[in-house]
Amino acid sequence: MVTRRFTVVLEAAEEGGFVVKCLELPVATQGETREEALKNISEAIWGYLEVKAKLLHGKIRGERVEVVVEAPSALLA
Repeated sequence: MVTRRFTVVLEAAEEGGFVVKCLELPVATQGETREEALKNISEAIWGYLEVKAKLLHGKIRGERVEVVVEAPSALLA
């Protein structure tokens, strides 16, 4: 198992509760409380990655290389 960190944006929803979106993945969810929203996004990210891993299993050919890129700080503001 590999540990990865993801950046999420947590916003108060107009109708109450919170909406939370992952910046690196197409994953979003909500919760009645801040804690619930963060728990839900963690579960949603895990689920997304689990499905992605199953789809890619055995289909990736070639050399795996990790690339590190410095992102503009405006993306994290």
